[in-house]
This record gives sequence, structure tokens and C-alpha cells, in this order.
Amino acid sequence: MAQKTHADPETDEQALDQLMRPSGRKVRLASVLTALSSLIWPLQAAIVALAIAGLLDGQTGPGALVSAAVFAGLGLIRAALVHHAEGILFDAGTSVVTGAREEIVRREMQTTDSGGAGSIAALASEKLDLLAPYITRYAPARARVMSVPLVILALSFWFSWAVGLVLLITGPLIPVFMALIGWAAKEASQRQLADIGSLNDLLIERLSALTDIRLLDAGPAVISGFADSADRLREKTMSVLRIAFLSSTVLELFAAIGVAMVAVYVGFTLLGAIEFGGYSAALSPAAGIFLLLLAPDFYQPLRDLSAAWHDKAAALAVAGELAAWRSEPHPELLGRGAKAEKLAGVAQIELRNVTAHPGSHLIRYPDITIRAGETVALTGPSGAGKTTLLRLLAGLSTPDEGLISVAGQPLDGETADAWRAGLGWMPQASHFLNTSVAQNISLGQTGDLDGALRAAAVEDVVAALPGGKQAHLGETGGGLSGGEARRITLARAIFAGPDVLLADEPTADLDATTAEAVMTGLAAFAGNGRTLIVATHDPVLAARMDRTIVIGGNT
Repeated sequence: MAQKTHADPETDEQALDQLMRPSGRKVRLASVLTALSSLIWPLQAAIVALAIAGLLDGQTGPGALVSAAVFAGLGLIRAALVHHAEGILFDAGTSVVTGAREEIVRREMQTTDSGGAGSIAALASEKLDLLAPYITRYAPARARVMSVPLVILALSFWFSWAVGLVLLITGPLIPVFMALIGWAAKEASQRQLADIGSLNDLLIERLSALTDIRLLDAGPAVISGFADSADRLREKTMSVLRIAFLSSTVLELFAAIGVAMVAVYVGFTLLGAIEFGGYSAALSPAAGIFLLLLAPDFYQPLRDLSAAWHDKAAALAVAGELAAWRSEPHPELLGRGAKAEKLAGVAQIELRNVTAHPGSHLIRYPDITIRAGETVALTGPSGAGKTTLLRLLAGLSTPDEGLISVAGQPLDGETADAWRAGLGWMPQASHFLNTSVAQNISLGQTGDLDGALRAAAVEDVVAALPGGKQAHLGETGGGLSGGEARRITLARAIFAGPDVLLADEPTADLDATTAEAVMTGLAAFAGNGRTLIVATHDPVLAARMDRTIVIGGNT
């Protein structure tokens, strides 16, 4: 999967908004509840201020108990609101992350493009989890910032224009600096997340080539490469942490200055050393204590937003990467990939007005009819669409336009599994499971294993392996030459006795002797009256087919 390396703020914001849309109502409700819970504090602060002022005036009686009871009741209401909001936010975060993860898994299971598996795995496992803090922390913090400071600012101006002015000046400085730091934080997060995906890709690539690495004694070089990649990731992670510490320091500095100025003003005013800043009446002890209690909570939502700002930066990076993944072409597998009975009817194939767009160009295919039992060679220049046509015939990709019919029925999601039950597939690049030769050919199914080996002209090769049919093959077919691996793939393709065999460049890059052995195996398969379709540049192989269809016409 291509890594997203450049920030596109507008696109990332749109991607994040789209990702949050299904849970938007829940998030908004929870954000309102958290804001309401924070707005209860001014009421509690007023109760505390009046109670302390009463004690200073020497007032005693049941009023203190009533104040304490009201304070506790408001505290319980506040706790209940917070608890309910956190539950809603947790459910919303889980829903968004789970939905995105299921989409990735479902879509990747329905495609045969395995490129960037490490990046995709990192996105589905580690990176998507970074969306949850954005929902549970940033969204409610933003709601509190939009309401709580304004209410506290209005109350402060009501009692003292000087205190209100201090808050009005110091408060906006924090979001300004947070925005400046936030841009850097987002870019740093994107670079870090891209490196995580690259490191996962590197690990999978090296594991798949482990046999070759050992044969070439390249272990030290591979270890050194891992160390360099890990160091780069460490540096990028530390860059994110440096920005986080910087933003926290800036926030705490302005918040501390603001609270200190309010405390100094209130203290000197109550001592009579300062006479300005109020209105007609002098600042009372109750009002002074009330303002002191409100000042820290004026900055608290800004603190929360700052702490969650990096959650937003990470979420934007993840949303951008997810949007990039969604925009990439993913050739989808028709059907459910489930076991099915063979499609009834004669295995005749028809193409009518079919077009495909596998890359940057459009491919228009001629109308084709392939009769059951016919052998056909698909030829044409590289990039003409031969492999794409084989994928279309196997239901591994879907055409942009036109109709493909198999056994008299349209090839679609309803018929694809049954069609593939009678289909053999021989890709150009051989790929094996990390198990025995027998398991690689049979894939756990029962059948005539020896017959498949004979038909593929690979029986002697397997017999010469240590352990024979139980010889262990790695994912790259360790112990087999390219031609031998190709013939093992052919044996797997014909093991289940398919009615139709699709072979992609079966003799490419093989010497004449090996190519002849592969062609002999293909001829043995076709000799039983079954359909054989090969995509090839090999004129010798094409000449052995009943007819040749030239593929071209790119636009």
C-alpha cells in the first residue's frame, strides 16, 4: 500500500469527518453532556465561596450543612453526567475503529493484490486504535472549550473587569500557540505513522526471503537494515514527543501566569492595596474567592484540548492514510470465496463489450467465444491486458463494462464460487504454503495426487526431493528451480480435475527443456477434452493451441 507522506489538511479533515459521520450524533450528545458537567462547577464554586465568606463573617448554623449537601448533590449529578458521556464516547470510538477494521479485513480478503501487507496490517491493528482517543478525548474537550471559558469569562467580567481582562488576554494566546504547534505535530505524526508501516513492510519482505538471506549469508546486512529503520522510527517518535512536551510547557506557562495574576489581584484587592478593577462596590470576600475558584477552570478546558490536540493530529494522519487506502484500486473477488458445487452446464465462455481499467489505461477486449474443450492462446504486447483477462475470467476482478458469461450464465457474485469450483488457476509467479509438497498440491482436499504429478510431468522431480511428496517447501519453493516450481503449480491447478485451466505465462523465463516439460503437462490436461486458456508470449506454446486471440486496443 502506498504510504501517505505529505500533509493535505483539507483532505484529511474531510476524511476524518466522513469517518466520524456514522457516530456523529453520539459524539455530539456526549460532548454536550461533558460541557454541562463542567458548567456545574461555577454553581459549586459559588456555594464554596459563600460558605467560606460566611465563616469569615462569623456566621454559623445549619446553612453550612445545607451548602455541603447541595454541593455534594451537584457533584453527584456532575459525576453521573461524566460517567454517561464517557460510556457513549467509548461505544462510539469502538464502533468507528471496529467498523474501519472490518472494512479493511473484508476488502483485503476480497482482493488478490497482496502488496503492502505490512502497511495494511499496521493500519488495521495499531493505527486505527489512534482514532479512539480523538473521539473520547478531543471531541468532548472541544465542546468544553467552546462553552466553559465563555461562561467563566462572563461571570468574571460581572464581578471584576480587571479579572475578566486578564482572562481575556491570556486565554486566546493558548489556542494560537496550540494551532502553530499543532501543525508541526500533525506532520510529525504522519511521518511517524508512515515509518511504522514501512517497518512492517520491511519485516514481511525479509521474512518471506528468509531462505535466500540465509543462503547468501546476508543476515548481518539485514540486521543492520532493521537497526537503521528502527533508529529512524525512534527519531520520528521522539520528534512527536518533543512537540508534545513543548505544547504542554507553553500551555502551563500561560495558564500559570493567568491564575497567578488573578490571585495577586484578588489578594491585594481584599487587603485594600488595590482599588481599581471593580465597579461601584468594592470586591467582597465571597466574590474574590469565587473568582479564585473559577480562574483555574477557565484554563482547564484549554489544558484538556491541548492534551488531546495530539490525538487529533494522529487521527488526521490515520484518516488520511485510510482515505488513501480506500482510493487505491482493489480488484475485488466475485463471490464469497466459499466452497461450492461446480456450475452446471457446458463450460463455454463468452465476452461481450468488456472493458477493464486495471491501471492508468482502459482496456477494450474483443468479443470472444471459447467453446468447451478448446485450447486458446492469448497473445499481445506486454500491458495489453492478457493477465487482466485471465483474472476477469476467473472472477478475481470485475469488468468496468460489458458481460462475461460462463456455462450460459452471467459471471457475477451469485455464480462465481460455483464457476471457480471447476476452474484451475496457474499464476505466473509460483507461491507456496510453508508445508509439504503434498499439502501444497492438494490444499487439504482428497484426490489423485500421483495422477496430478504425472500430468504435470513433475513426478520424477518430487521423487528426488528429500522426503518425496512429504518434502517441506517454504513460501518461495525452497529446493525447486523456477521450472520445477511452475510444474508444481500446474499439478496443483489440475489436481481437482477442473473443466477449465487458466495459465498465465506458463513457460516464461524457462529454458527450452523445462518449457517443453511444462507444455507437455498442459497438453496432457487439454488432451482429456478440457478447456485450456494460456496467456503467453511464447510462439511455440501458442502454436500448439487450437487458436490464438490477439489482445490489444488500449486507450
